[in-house]
Amino acid sequence: MNKPASPEPWYPLADLCVLADLPIRTVRYYIQIGLVDRPEGETRAARYGPRHLEQLLQIRKWTEAGVSLERIRDLLHGETAPVPPRPRLPGSVEVCSHLLVADGVELVIEPGRAGLSPEQVRRLVAGVMQVYGDVTGTIGAKNKENKK
Repeated sequence: MNKPASPEPWYPLADLCVLADLPIRTVRYYIQIGLVDRPEGETRAARYGPRHLEQLLQIRKWTEAGVSLERIRDLLHGETAPVPPRPRLPGSVEVCSHLLVADGVELVIEPGRAGLSPEQVRRLVAGVMQVYGDVTGTIGAKNKENKK
């Protein structure tokens, strides 16, 4: 004998907020600005289902990762999600490029966190060296000597 499928659970606003670990005021704001679907019913009879809980949990995850509410709206409407940055923890390993511009002037680039391709890193290095030479008047002179 097959059991009938259980209906989706419905929650009052207070229970939904506990499940999502968000204040009531925040949930109401998300509904007001269109990030979360409107509930079934009105006022005290309003009911929230699993879809509402999923939306809130997704919004909370993205806001904790530093994503703006405007960007979250775009993501909820089908744009691809950003890759969340990895947390920098003691003992984590990072690969960095260390550019020695001059004595006392260095630039550290972590291309993965900066979102730079190898070509973009090369262009950044060339640009930094050019600007330093323009500011100090030294790099260009050294390059001219090396070409002689």
